[in-house]
Amino acid sequence: MNTDPRSALAALIAALERHYEAAASSRGDDDPALEAATEGLTTAFDAYDDALFDAYDIATPLIVFDGEDDDDDFDDDDDDYDDLDVEGDDDGFEDEDTDEDEADFPTR
Repeated sequence: MNTDPRSALAALIAALERHYEAAASSRGDDDPALEAATEGLTTAFDAYDDALFDAYDIATPLIVFDGEDDDDDFDDDDDDYDDLDVEGDDDGFEDEDTDEDEADFPTR
């Protein structure tokens, strides 16, 4: 699907305006009009991003948030920190200020 980036941009702007209007008059997150406008905005953004890339080999610096996977992205990163030892903090620094520490530094 080779769409003109200018017309895809116009459709994206219109979708942003529809989303704004739906958000401004929304009765909550589960409002059907807001959900439809959100889906339309996502579709219009994807079309614009694809058209821009097809025409100029350039992508937008944006990522569409998909609420279904929001916890999956963070679960993968948790494994990177499993080996950190939080309880036996041996970094050489004291965690709390004490009166002893204040005596080491003159005050004015």
